[in-house]
Amino acid sequence: MTATRRTTAKRKSTKSKKGTRRNLLRRVPSYVLWLALGFIAIIYITFFYKTFVGPYSFRWKAIFSQVTYPKGTVRGLDISHYQGEIDWNKLRNAQIQGTPVSFIFVKATEGTNIWDENFNQNFHNARKNDIVRGAYHYFSPYTSGKAQAKYFCKMVQLEENDLPPVLDVEEMGKCTTAQLQREVLNWMKIVEKHYGITPILYTGYKFRTSYLNTPEFDKYPYWIAHYYVDSLEYKGDWAFWQHTDVGKVDGIKGNVDINVFKGDYQDLMDMTIKEEE
Repeated sequence: MTATRRTTAKRKSTKSKKGTRRNLLRRVPSYVLWLALGFIAIIYITFFYKTFVGPYSFRWKAIFSQVTYPKGTVRGLDISHYQGEIDWNKLRNAQIQGTPVSFIFVKATEGTNIWDENFNQNFHNARKNDIVRGAYHYFSPYTSGKAQAKYFCKMVQLEENDLPPVLDVEEMGKCTTAQLQREVLNWMKIVEKHYGITPILYTGYKFRTSYLNTPEFDKYPYWIAHYYVDSLEYKGDWAFWQHTDVGKVDGIKGNVDINVFKGDYQDLMDMTIKEEE
């Protein structure tokens, strides 16, 4: 067979196959095709919702609608230089779900050499405006807990009626679980001895249950970060709940973390540093 004949035969064969497919589609009832298309659409929509919508629906709701507030009468904020200049005259009179701003945690340090540039101003203004204040340290998994504790104690002076110091733990780095636990406990013990009060442990729900859920950590008041949920999944005891990072409060431009305290105002004051006798 010559090349021309072979090419012609291939074209005829291809046309014949296409024609056969068209004939088969014509024989299928139209309602069957519509049902098939509908089934494919349902599968696609279900996949899209579970992958892209469902996991973030609470966040989208919080961003584009109103923040859902859990039950509680004592509410507060945590701030750092990311909040920029704060209008304290507005903030001192601000309302969160019909209640005043009762407490504020202020970022002070991170690692062994990072100092929040707005700490002094924010910490001073919180006390000046009669808001119970506290200071926190962001834990770095790349340096020792002991060195970080000494840095925090050197930089932060806590006074009577201040809340206990806070350790914010969010990263594993290259640590094993055992290494992370050891360094976190080192920080806690040194800071507790220095200030004479049990520090607060801040971390997310999943991080706590995965890495810091051993009995040694139960003695420390737990400040849980768990966003965009109607109720806590965590079954253990907790003192503070950071329930959103997209809150809006008078006096602060942009978003701010909002927290609720598990207790009344007197319970909050009972947690604070007392004057040495």
